Amino acid sequence: MEQIAFKMQLNPGQATEYKRRHDDIWPELVTVLKDAGICDYSIFIDEETYVLFAVLRRKADHGMDTLPDTAIMQKWWAYMGDIMATNVDDSPVSRPLLPVFHMP
Repeated sequence: MEQIAFKMQLNPGQATEYKRRHDDIWPELVTVLKDAGICDYSIFIDEETYVLFAVLRRKADHGMDTLPDTAIMQKWWAYMGDIMATNVDDSPVSRPLLPVFHMP
Protein backbone atom coordinates (compact mmCIF):
# COMPACT_ATOMS: atom_id res chain seq x y z
CA MET A 1 0.00 0.00 0.00
CA GLU A 2 1.31 3.41 -0.95
CA GLN A 3 0.30 6.67 0.73
CA ILE A 4 0.16 9.89 -1.25
CA ALA A 5 -0.83 13.44 -0.34
CA PHE A 6 -1.72 16.48 -2.38
CA LYS A 7 -3.27 19.91 -1.99
CA MET A 8 -6.05 21.70 -3.83
CA GLN A 9 -7.55 25.19 -3.54
CA LEU A 10 -11.12 25.81 -2.44
CA ASN A 11 -12.77 29.11 -3.32
CA PRO A 12 -13.30 31.42 -0.30
CA GLY A 13 -16.59 30.89 1.48
CA GLN A 14 -17.19 27.43 0.02
CA ALA A 15 -16.12 25.17 2.92
CA THR A 16 -19.66 24.32 4.02
CA GLU A 17 -20.74 23.53 0.46
CA TYR A 18 -17.62 21.44 -0.19
CA LYS A 19 -18.29 19.39 2.93
CA ARG A 20 -21.99 19.01 2.04
CA ARG A 21 -21.16 17.69 -1.41
CA HIS A 22 -18.69 15.20 0.02
CA ASP A 23 -21.13 14.13 2.73
CA ASP A 24 -23.42 13.19 -0.17
CA ILE A 25 -20.71 11.68 -2.39
CA TRP A 26 -22.18 9.61 -5.18
CA PRO A 27 -22.00 5.86 -4.52
CA GLU A 28 -20.96 5.20 -8.12
CA LEU A 29 -17.97 7.53 -7.66
CA VAL A 30 -16.93 5.70 -4.49
CA THR A 31 -17.12 2.42 -6.43
CA VAL A 32 -14.90 3.76 -9.23
CA LEU A 33 -12.35 5.07 -6.71
CA LYS A 34 -12.24 1.76 -4.84
CA ASP A 35 -12.04 -0.21 -8.10
CA ALA A 36 -9.02 1.95 -9.00
CA GLY A 37 -7.29 0.73 -5.83
CA ILE A 38 -7.90 3.77 -3.64
CA CYS A 39 -8.78 3.35 0.02
CA ASP A 40 -8.57 5.30 3.26
CA TYR A 41 -9.05 8.68 1.53
CA SER A 42 -9.35 11.85 3.64
CA ILE A 43 -9.48 15.55 2.82
CA PHE A 44 -8.77 18.32 5.35
CA ILE A 45 -9.15 22.10 5.06
CA ASP A 46 -7.10 25.00 6.36
CA GLU A 47 -9.94 27.41 7.12
CA GLU A 48 -7.64 30.46 6.97
CA THR A 49 -6.32 29.81 3.45
CA TYR A 50 -8.99 27.47 2.00
CA VAL A 51 -6.23 25.04 1.08
CA LEU A 52 -7.49 21.46 0.92
CA PHE A 53 -5.07 18.75 2.01
CA ALA A 54 -5.83 15.24 0.77
CA VAL A 55 -4.18 11.99 1.75
CA LEU A 56 -5.01 8.54 0.47
CA ARG A 57 -3.70 5.04 0.34
CA ARG A 58 -3.63 3.10 -2.89
CA LYS A 59 -2.66 -0.38 -3.93
CA ALA A 60 0.65 -0.87 -5.72
CA ASP A 61 -1.23 -1.96 -8.85
CA HIS A 62 -3.68 0.97 -8.65
CA GLY A 63 -5.58 2.32 -11.62
CA MET A 64 -5.66 5.99 -10.62
CA ASP A 65 -4.21 7.03 -13.96
CA THR A 66 -7.40 5.90 -15.71
CA LEU A 67 -9.78 7.86 -13.47
CA PRO A 68 -9.77 11.04 -15.61
CA ASP A 69 -11.13 8.98 -18.50
CA THR A 70 -14.22 7.81 -16.59
CA ALA A 71 -17.53 9.55 -17.15
CA ILE A 72 -18.33 9.64 -13.44
CA MET A 73 -15.05 11.38 -12.58
CA GLN A 74 -15.60 13.97 -15.31
CA LYS A 75 -19.15 14.51 -14.03
CA TRP A 76 -17.86 14.97 -10.44
CA TRP A 77 -15.21 17.45 -11.57
CA ALA A 78 -17.84 19.50 -13.41
CA TYR A 79 -20.05 19.38 -10.30
CA MET A 80 -17.23 20.63 -8.07
CA GLY A 81 -15.80 23.19 -10.50
CA ASP A 82 -17.83 26.14 -9.29
CA ILE A 83 -16.38 25.99 -5.76
CA MET A 84 -12.69 25.29 -6.31
CA ALA A 85 -9.71 26.04 -8.56
CA THR A 86 -9.80 23.85 -11.68
CA ASN A 87 -7.84 23.16 -14.82
CA VAL A 88 -9.28 23.61 -18.32
CA ASP A 89 -10.51 19.97 -18.28
CA ASP A 90 -12.45 20.69 -15.03
CA SER A 91 -10.03 18.59 -12.95
CA PRO A 92 -9.05 20.23 -9.67
CA VAL A 93 -5.75 22.09 -9.63
CA SER A 94 -3.72 19.65 -7.56
CA ARG A 95 -0.16 19.84 -6.28
CA PRO A 96 1.59 16.74 -4.95
CA LEU A 97 3.10 16.96 -1.48
CA LEU A 98 6.39 15.24 -0.77
CA PRO A 99 6.71 13.06 2.33
CA VAL A 100 9.25 14.27 4.87
CA PHE A 101 8.29 12.24 7.94
CA HIS A 102 6.24 9.17 8.78
CA MET A 103 5.84 7.46 12.13
CA PRO A 104 4.30 4.01 11.64
